[in-house]
Amino acid sequence: MEPFVFFGGKGGVGKTTVSCAYALRCARDGQRTLVVSTDPAHSVTDVFDQPFDDSPRSVDGIDGLDAVEIDPEDEVTRHLDELRQDLSEQVSASMVNEINRQLEMAHGTPGAYESALFDRFVDVMRTSEPYDRVVFDTSPTGSTLRLLGLPDLLEGWIDRLIHKRRTSIDLFEKAAVGNTEPRRVMAGDPVLARLQERKEFFEFAGSALHDDAAFFLVLNPDELSLNETERAIATLREEDLAVRGLVANKLTPSPDPDEDGRGARYLRDRVETEAARLETIRSEFDPPLVAEIGWRSAEVTGDLLSDVADNLDIETAAEPPTHVSSGQ
Repeated sequence: MEPFVFFGGKGGVGKTTVSCAYALRCARDGQRTLVVSTDPAHSVTDVFDQPFDDSPRSVDGIDGLDAVEIDPEDEVTRHLDELRQDLSEQVSASMVNEINRQLEMAHGTPGAYESALFDRFVDVMRTSEPYDRVVFDTSPTGSTLRLLGLPDLLEGWIDRLIHKRRTSIDLFEKAAVGNTEPRRVMAGDPVLARLQERKEFFEFAGSALHDDAAFFLVLNPDELSLNETERAIATLREEDLAVRGLVANKLTPSPDPDEDGRGARYLRDRVETEAARLETIRSEFDPPLVAEIGWRSAEVTGDLLSDVADNLDIETAAEPPTHVSSGQ
């Protein structure tokens, strides 16, 4: 099993519960594990009943398990601040105010959220050496798919920027006239160095996602969830990222056989409908169904989380990553 495991799915299907349960199972099986959440509602804090932030912290009472909660808003701010610092060092003082103005506008633009989270996810993978397994509890499907598609998109963009920068420097050097020696700035150009660094960053990200990551989708037994899951599988395949399995969560419990009240009849109807949808998943969806998890009457923490972990038929032993970043 790959060292990096991503759980995705429609909003509200129970990704955080399943992610934490799988992380718990891995830790119980002796894998040094980190669970990473980008949920601004701090759901991992609720599951384990202790606060977490953007630095790994041990989960109380569970040996070998650490957790991180990444606040997307904080990540966007940090990401743009780093860009501001980088750019301010490369341009004239007269340009700094314009850079600051543009970055302030960029804070709320489409893509800023995904770009910032993407950088943080890749940083976690690049610095994952202390862990055997890293489990990512991702944002709802749409944002996650945009995030996972960034390496191919941005690699090509960086290649074009590098080409333009090299061409510009080459023309500048050829313009040296008279007794002035050509300025050989190509090797020491800070902009070119920064672009090359980003290119290597995206190359690592693409390789790690394709070769060292496994993807699982969590769904509920309703038509909307099935439709979105089907679309997500197709999109991930287009990115050459295969889904390894599906987790059916929040299944309705069956009433006792002797119950015949209105509530019991309603539950039997729901169970029958859900059974038909589960059969559709088994027969029409390629990824296997690796867990069927029923509704719990209380919040899934403590022993209930352990019960969910027991229901997950997902390998816990992790292979070491095949791609190790030079940024480690």
